[in-house]
Amino acid sequence: MPDTPACPECRSTITYPTGSSQMCAECGHEWNPSEVAAEASGPVVKDANGNVLQDGDDVVVIKDLPVKGAPKPVKAGTKVKRIRLVEGDHNIDCRIDGFGAMALKSEFVKKA
Repeated sequence: MPDTPACPECRSTITYPTGSSQMCAECGHEWNPSEVAAEASGPVVKDANGNVLQDGDDVVVIKDLPVKGAPKPVKAGTKVKRIRLVEGDHNIDCRIDGFGAMALKSEFVKKA
């Protein structure tokens, strides 16, 4: 039996090609394998200069960022180590010395 992709809905391996897409014989779900692969790769997050960021990268804050509940902002030039990319508006989770854990927007950082 040829190597066919599993159904993304029911995980059945009984699938067959229908032109440019795949069809599941068990649940009837039809999908395009290239679109499923693109969705599974995750979001592409870019910094202020257009460089692609990855988990574990170090970044530098490019402008003063006010922090709710803190008496001072995060200053421009602050280095943030070992970022973690997440879904959402604030797509970087990190820990900043003196502030603790926080979420940042990728548009306010550049790759170190």
